[in-house]
Amino acid sequence: MTTASTELLAAARASGQKLPEFFIVGQPKSGTTALYEMLRSHPGIYMPELKETRFFDREWHPGMQAIDPDPYAQYPGDPHPDTLKEYLDLFAGARSEQRAGEASPGYLRSPQTAARIAAFEPDARIIAIFREPASFLRSAHLQLLQDHVESEKDFRRALAREERERERKPVLWYAMERVEYVKQLRRYHDLFGRERVLVLIYDDFRADNEATIAQVLRFLEVEDSTAIAFTEANQTVLVRSPRIYQLQRSLYLGQSPGARIAKSTIKALSTQRLRHEGLQALRKRLIFGKPPPPDAELMLELRRRFKGEVAALSQYIDRDLVSLWGYEQIS
Repeated sequence: MTTASTELLAAARASGQKLPEFFIVGQPKSGTTALYEMLRSHPGIYMPELKETRFFDREWHPGMQAIDPDPYAQYPGDPHPDTLKEYLDLFAGARSEQRAGEASPGYLRSPQTAARIAAFEPDARIIAIFREPASFLRSAHLQLLQDHVESEKDFRRALAREERERERKPVLWYAMERVEYVKQLRRYHDLFGRERVLVLIYDDFRADNEATIAQVLRFLEVEDSTAIAFTEANQTVLVRSPRIYQLQRSLYLGQSPGARIAKSTIKALSTQRLRHEGLQALRKRLIFGKPPPPDAELMLELRRRFKGEVAALSQYIDRDLVSLWGYEQIS
């Protein structure tokens, strides 16, 4: 950090301002949103309204657009913090007795982020969730389609295109580097120690929300008897109608004069709750549907490629993921 940033951070600590003490660092598409929503409903935990601050890995998100909690509100600009002051301001609402934290699932893949977090808070607690690599990448592809970032619906062709273009792309979506789990985890172990890094497995979270949340609360040293509303982790969907999705997105972002007028009119004539309920119904009925079954041949090819990494992670965290993830029969 710069001298100015160091001084600002010291001043914030001296004033008693609450700063983030724990970080959910990834992986994407592995239940981080569900974990974030559950934790922030706990009275002893404070997490910002903005789920992904992306403050410590900003270079991995070129061309970021604002995420608006009210789809029909006016856009003040990109809410992701650019400066340390803007980042600290996200936690201004935290009470002194709360444990403050944030969730940015891109932090795990970034080679620089662990060191940046350590410079910010050497005693931070880190939470990392891992998912079977092939299903993780397929889910990432579907999410990118949903977000209108990816245009190639065929997963195999999307993989092949990225391989051809990898030298020209600033960020790789499906590369082997995304699933170098041991290397990613070791960066945090080296800086924070194993005792301050909680490793979760996506399958466990899906199977038993309650047990996983209790484990996280104990790790954070937060009261674990408080009732929490549990959420299903990572419902993978497919964009059923790109045209309707783009229309909805244009309205959401106010991308044209007509969309801005419609957005303002809807906002004036309805409550925020009705707007959200209407948007969710539209998305469920017309835009998103269940994805088709995965290409079994492609998934087998990917699992053959990733078997060595799965075996290495199994040994590194002393958990038999080879059997859990169905790799024992793959040659």
